[in-house]
Amino acid sequence: MSPVQPFRRIVTGHDASDRAVITQDAPPTRVVEIGGPGGPTFYEVWNTRQTPAVIDRQSGEPAEEGLVLGPPERGTRIRVIDFPPEDDRIRNLTGAEAAEKFGEMGGADAARSAVGAPHPLMHRTQTIDYGIVVEGELTLVLDDGETVVRTGDIVIQRGTNHAWANRSAANCRVAFVLIDGQYTDGL
Repeated sequence: MSPVQPFRRIVTGHDASDRAVITQDAPPTRVVEIGGPGGPTFYEVWNTRQTPAVIDRQSGEPAEEGLVLGPPERGTRIRVIDFPPEDDRIRNLTGAEAAEKFGEMGGADAARSAVGAPHPLMHRTQTIDYGIVVEGELTLVLDDGETVVRTGDIVIQRGTNHAWANRSAANCRVAFVLIDGQYTDGL
């Protein structure tokens, strides 16, 4: 497996004369590996706390402690996740172990693993998620069906129960934009 390449987070703002400037140019500072070596790596890139988002001179990203699976209420989140190839440690997780993994991601309530589920890491969040495959391939698993997504593909996840399975031999990197949502129609 080839080493995972870092990426830059370039943040813009305004100086005292209202001129556009670069305020940050470095890899994301919040990086969390879930489940130890061989687990997915979360790169927390940015979040907003409301819509419309506040645009000011140079306040920076709102502070957050730990990893939080979903976006802030009425806000957004962008993160990049590196999914290493899946192995039996993932495929054989119990429901309790899967819930524990989601707890590490700040989203224990999202876990939907059950006996007979198509994947042990099935989960559901009240969000609209845009998933852009940057590198590699990944299988999107739903309650009824699955599909392989590859470099350049974009998934629009609309609050559905799902899991991600890397059944390839190489890392898969996906950029996710998460938008707070609200279920209707009895969902």
